[in-house]
Amino acid sequence: MKGSGEEGQVKLLGASISPFVARVRIALALKGIHYQFVEENLQNKSELLLQSNPIHKKIPVLIHNGKPVCESMIIVQYIEEAWGNKAPNLTSKDPYDRAIARFWAAFVDDKLVPCLRGVFTGQGEQQEKAIQESVANFLILEEALRTNPCSSGKLYFGGDEIGFVDIALGGLSGFVKALQKAISSVLIDEEKMPLLSAWMDRFCEANGVKEVMPDPAKYWNLYPP
Repeated sequence: MKGSGEEGQVKLLGASISPFVARVRIALALKGIHYQFVEENLQNKSELLLQSNPIHKKIPVLIHNGKPVCESMIIVQYIEEAWGNKAPNLTSKDPYDRAIARFWAAFVDDKLVPCLRGVFTGQGEQQEKAIQESVANFLILEEALRTNPCSSGKLYFGGDEIGFVDIALGGLSGFVKALQKAISSVLIDEEKMPLLSAWMDRFCEANGVKEVMPDPAKYWNLYPP
């Protein structure tokens, strides 16, 4: 998709298999923003990527009218603010609700993602510990779906529409599904986490999501995201 019109020039540097790139692609798709997707070879990174993200040298990078924005959830926030006139709203207009959403998105990145990486790379007792910690974190998210005022009785963490927390967690869905299959262990138990399990199925089939969600089968052709 090529950037044009009111969006200006929008380019996304990434890898189609990356769950973090998926977050950005979902946000762009939901907002209906046209962009050029540049597939990066992570073992031979382009000069554009290295120049655009000289600190971390990582994907994703969104380039809007020549200006780079790095880190997936920072990019999602940028998309919401830069194209705030485009529906749907990915964040609440209420400052408290926005703060709560940022809290849970940070929980996903700071607590859950390291555990999932541990499941992927660990062996023996180390992997088992990472599995237990991942399950514990998913149980916390199940409870958040049950009790958080923004999500209780709603379809998504953000309410009736996909929002900031949904994108943060949902971008990882393909990786989580692939991981469960690879380790022959359940991380999201339908009986213990009925709300989270139903949420994940609903999210992955949503318009704007299913079109850009990485194929779980392809994860094992690459190293960890």
